[in-house]
Amino acid sequence: MDEENGYSGSSSSNLETTKAERSVWLMKCPLVVAKSWQAHPPSQPLAKVVLSLDPLHPEEDDPSAVQFTMEMAGSEAVNMPKTYSLNMFKDFVPMCVFSETSQGGKVAMEGKVEHKFDMKPHGENIEEYGKLCRERTNKSMIKNRQIQVIDNDRGVLMRPMPGMIGLVSSNSKDKKKTQPVKQSDTKRTRRDRGELEDIMFKLFERQPNWALKQLVQETDQPAQFLKEILNELCVYNKRGANQGTYELKLEYKKSVEDTSAE
Repeated sequence: MDEENGYSGSSSSNLETTKAERSVWLMKCPLVVAKSWQAHPPSQPLAKVVLSLDPLHPEEDDPSAVQFTMEMAGSEAVNMPKTYSLNMFKDFVPMCVFSETSQGGKVAMEGKVEHKFDMKPHGENIEEYGKLCRERTNKSMIKNRQIQVIDNDRGVLMRPMPGMIGLVSSNSKDKKKTQPVKQSDTKRTRRDRGELEDIMFKLFERQPNWALKQLVQETDQPAQFLKEILNELCVYNKRGANQGTYELKLEYKKSVEDTSAE
């Protein structure tokens, strides 16, 4: 690399590349795990990854012969699963990991992504995860609205001020017809991702299949943002009686069914 352009591995360069060839793993984890790790003491290990191999079936012949399991080092949250399955993907867009210091804005390349994982609760912990989802759903349904009592209950503040009467013509021809604002034309504000997941679980308790247009109306969320959540929680029916609708994945259906039973 050309040191004059500032791309070498020296400390004076704009981009530190001494770790550019290091292999790193990229993992997508549930929101509850991410929050737990953020509150975890930095001096203690977060979790332990267990690699299981089947010597009778080489990985080249059977990719399922290699299984990854993550065991949480400590889980203070109630009903938080302790064990998770890591589904590995090798077919993904090449990516690199960068870091930036808070002082000086120093940027460094930390390595190349070799494996990508999706993290989900292990089969034996699915019941605990179902309880956790129900708790989050119940909390999201609590309304934090406040009622304020107006001292002047005669509506004086809402009466037209002197001089305002007569400014607007009562002739119907002079009145401009106000066009109702379509819902699709208004800008929808994204909810918190965890809160929206809780709402989605509540909706799938009501009925098992939903179309994207129905969910947009129910949640009042942008369609693209909803698709991101649906791709993680649901499967899309391309054919059959429920064609064009979404339904929960099998690992999430059990928690919804348990909630309905209660």
